[in-house]
Amino acid sequence: MSTAEETAGGEDTPWDEVTPDAARRLLVAAVDAFAERGYHATTTRDIAGRAGMSPAALYIHYKTKEELLHRISRIGHVKALDILRAAADGPGTAAERLADAVRSFVRWHAGRRTTARVVQYELDSLGDEHREEIFELRRQSDSAVRRIINEGVAAGEFDVPDVSGTTVAVLSLCIDVARWFNTEGRRTPDEVGALYADLVLRMVGAGEPGAAGAQK
Repeated sequence: MSTAEETAGGEDTPWDEVTPDAARRLLVAAVDAFAERGYHATTTRDIAGRAGMSPAALYIHYKTKEELLHRISRIGHVKALDILRAAADGPGTAAERLADAVRSFVRWHAGRRTTARVVQYELDSLGDEHREEIFELRRQSDSAVRRIINEGVAAGEFDVPDVSGTTVAVLSLCIDVARWFNTEGRRTPDEVGALYADLVLRMVGAGEPGAAGAQK
């Protein structure tokens, strides 16, 4: 699935914040190229060609290939953080909010799998300053999920001896969906989200089996 297909089939339109149109086209082309070939094997000529532009045109909007990757990564991580914070700050019990966080996070990684693979798996290609900025966003995402789990433990909803370790496990489980999800498989992004929400509630010892699928 390319980013163009993701845009056509997704629940929102990615990259709306990227302007002008030429900059957006280059960014979309970079996502496809990085996902297909990897960051280091992709040249600026590859990206410009996919966007139907000359290599010189790329430098009007992005000083370097690394700047393009940083823009992609930052937008993706901000979106991920927004998803998790919305669930953490939402109504309902800790179990309901954790299920909502997992469902939404998984759905994004499945529905935007091309983008998510670049966002989540090309971090080592960023420069030191940009990588630290992204790591801070990841720490904030970790904090949002950890807060839900802590609140569930405090309320007696969850049985979690190691909150920090469980938080890492939950996020890793969700992120890995971008690696294996197949649009031609038997489950939709929504169905995978519901399945993972149920699995995570079992992981933290919450409620009855199947509880996540019964949530909103």
